[in-house]
Amino acid sequence: MSAPGSQKIILGSRGSELARRQTAMVAAALRQAWPDLEVVTQIISTRGDVRTAEPIDPRAGRKGLFTGEIERALIAGEIDVAVHSAKDLPSEMTPELELGAVLPRAPVEDVLITKQLKTSGAIATGSVRRQHQLRWKFPGVEIVELRGNVPTRLRKFLQSDWQAIVLARAGLERLGYDLARGAFEFESVSLRAETLSADVFLPAGGQGIIALQVRGDDRDRRNVTREINHAETLLCLEAEREFLRLLQGDCGSPVGVLAAISGASMTVRAQVFDPPRVEPRTARVEGEASAPKKLARELWEAING
Repeated sequence: MSAPGSQKIILGSRGSELARRQTAMVAAALRQAWPDLEVVTQIISTRGDVRTAEPIDPRAGRKGLFTGEIERALIAGEIDVAVHSAKDLPSEMTPELELGAVLPRAPVEDVLITKQLKTSGAIATGSVRRQHQLRWKFPGVEIVELRGNVPTRLRKFLQSDWQAIVLARAGLERLGYDLARGAFEFESVSLRAETLSADVFLPAGGQGIIALQVRGDDRDRRNVTREINHAETLLCLEAEREFLRLLQGDCGSPVGVLAAISGASMTVRAQVFDPPRVEPRTARVEGEASAPKKLARELWEAING
């Protein structure tokens, strides 16, 4: 099969090791679908990659830090497709852009990482959602802010007196860490890895999903990316993003939301934390998988009921 239009496509990616791995997955999928297509990657430095000490405003989310520069390059035509971790995308997308495709979802759980020697102390995480979930499930625990890419966070953990850090399972496994034994090695140090139940530690909207963003008026790239789209994952992402949009939240908000499909049915669950209250509001809805936005509205109504 020959790719429509141009025989070359430029992917835009952040420069972290995880972002490069995820972009390589996209490139491999495109080459398999379009054998004649030349796929190249352009690395774009984002404010979040350079200014790692900059605090994240929970109200503003992460758009300016992790996606803004890549979106601007896409709008300007410097790249053809932007590759994102879906949970970094704001719930309100830039009008000129749209989701062209998503890859199949990776495991959605978070992982509690501890040192082999028993320690006591703080738990570190950069996620507002995880901070609230930890305070809910481990009353009295001290929470420490943690920023940086996955290797940087692991390195900071080894150099600290913290008892644990929390990272996404999908990112760890995409970087090649085998969590099946409940432990893995980082820089010759053995670390314990406990997968946290998604029933309690409900993930961020879009967690585990690699999203491809295209220009709305670029029919050729829409057609190219559509060939590698995983329809079930996209339906789940649409439900989660619509719920966040209705809630006027994004990945910086203390919100967990997860959609799952079984047969023709979709279940969507949510947790919303309202500080200073420790326990979250929760809701669950079920309905036709073909109507993700309708289910998202029902979930929004249920959690605000």
